[in-house]
Amino acid sequence: MLLTKKLLLAVVGLCCLGVSAQSSAQTVFDSARRQQNEQTEARMMALELLNRSLATTAAVGVRNRTAPGFLRFEDMIAAAIDDRLGAAYRWGGTGPSDFDCSGFVWSTFRSAGIDFERLSARSLWQRFMPASPDEEFKFGTLVFFSRLAHVGIVADEQGFYHASRHHGVVYSPFNDYWLSRIDGFRRVPLPTASTAD
Repeated sequence: MLLTKKLLLAVVGLCCLGVSAQSSAQTVFDSARRQQNEQTEARMMALELLNRSLATTAAVGVRNRTAPGFLRFEDMIAAAIDDRLGAAYRWGGTGPSDFDCSGFVWSTFRSAGIDFERLSARSLWQRFMPASPDEEFKFGTLVFFSRLAHVGIVADEQGFYHASRHHGVVYSPFNDYWLSRIDGFRRVPLPTASTAD
């Protein structure tokens, strides 16, 4: 009888130990998963902050280089772009929370008081006049890519803003990938009364 009680206590102890070990293993697993999720979120936030920092630096750089005769229009375009950075991509999207490339361009200019028909990238190419060589990498110029299938807004000679299928509205540098796909540039006509002295 005493041996049976000891055996029973040993079995109960092992069962409890097994449950405790299983519980501890689950706790360790859950903790590792939480830590991995936190690291992933931290990486995503760091990438978003870096992207916003690059975009802001580009826009501020343009504003500072042209400060005395800077057009009020350009300030409004920069503010509209800032409002849209980070928005999701959606084919046919015109905002406020998601855009496709031409919807981003149309919505941005519309916010700055320049209203034109919402068109595809190819139709925007046909609608507006070519940019002169000195306007091509000027803030606000439209830049077209990939056989007129994509459009963005030039920030400066370093990069441009656009609605990317995979990243939403972002600033992208003019790297080899993008430079090899440029079809050309167009300028949206600006109202003459928008100059600030």
